[in-house]
Amino acid sequence: MTGSGFLARLVALTRKEMRQMLRDRSNLVVGLLLPVILILLFGYGLSFDVKHARVAAVLPDSSSATLNAVAGLAGSDYLEPVWLYSMVEAEALIRAGEVDAIVRLPGQFTRDLAGGDGRLQLVLNGIDSNTAQSIERYAAGAIANVLAHLEDRHDARLGRSGGVVIEQRIWFNEASNSTWFLVPGLIVLIMTLIGAFLTSLLIAREWERGTLESLFVTPAAALEITLAKLVPFLIVGTIDLLMCLLAARYLFAVPIRGSLSIIILSSLLYLLVSLSLGLLISGITRNQFAASQAALLASFLPALMLSGFVFDLRNAPEAIRWISQILPATHFMSLIRTLFMAGDYWPSILRNSAILAVQAILLIALTQRTLRKRLD
Repeated sequence: MTGSGFLARLVALTRKEMRQMLRDRSNLVVGLLLPVILILLFGYGLSFDVKHARVAAVLPDSSSATLNAVAGLAGSDYLEPVWLYSMVEAEALIRAGEVDAIVRLPGQFTRDLAGGDGRLQLVLNGIDSNTAQSIERYAAGAIANVLAHLEDRHDARLGRSGGVVIEQRIWFNEASNSTWFLVPGLIVLIMTLIGAFLTSLLIAREWERGTLESLFVTPAAALEITLAKLVPFLIVGTIDLLMCLLAARYLFAVPIRGSLSIIILSSLLYLLVSLSLGLLISGITRNQFAASQAALLASFLPALMLSGFVFDLRNAPEAIRWISQILPATHFMSLIRTLFMAGDYWPSILRNSAILAVQAILLIALTQRTLRKRLD
């Protein structure tokens, strides 16, 4: 075998493979687009820092001593204080997820502070234990820094000692157990995986084998074909959901504080959205390899990185936060964690369920268009 013959064959084979790669656009999409998407997702979404955490400061009055005690909250780059005079209003905000913590000053705070025995209460939303611990450090540090500065200036209004004790309380995850936070999120990922991935190959496989064409000569409508393909996987998904709930309760000892029926119904609604997304991808691509890659990019990776599963979305740029609100996984993640940890909070249930229902209807309608009875 001469060197020139080997080189000629290598060049010819390389040209053939290059042409084949250029003909198969899905390879180019995966090879060029996937790294860009991963860089953006991990670069913007991967962060354990907490920024712009909203903290409700419940003040007994508007005296200078009271305002000075919590002035550090406004000076922190990580906290956004909300000034209130009612603990009832603050509790409603933390249940709704609109604030992450409450700093509560008792009615006798000014008198106690003057005597060197000031106390305030820090209530944390413990659903995300990592975020709660970060906010606790930021809030305690911000308050301590201001009080130390005032003491150095010998501010008589704060008394001689200026001592303040912060009494901490954690709501919804009193054990501060990260498993309580992660297991409900795993249900979202599992429903996404079995939904979008399984059905993403379904229609594409039938297009490749030509079996879908035989359905077109039957009286079955596109909606009937779509629903018939969804039902078997809904049954499989229901079995998987029940296994997840049993594991969460008896294997990981995660409390289930919300209604079990609402958890199941909302999970099935999200499963329907995920299955419909997979069918839509399958119907558009008509190729199993391309469908599997598209399902990865459109469902599982966004559910992992942009739904709030691990990382606080408030740390991401505003454009990324807007994109996350389009994703079904973001709304189901918020809903399932609220149901597990906080119970039946109906504003969250109704809002997120309505969004998922609209998305399910839209995806099923779009899937029907890919199953119109005509051959291209």
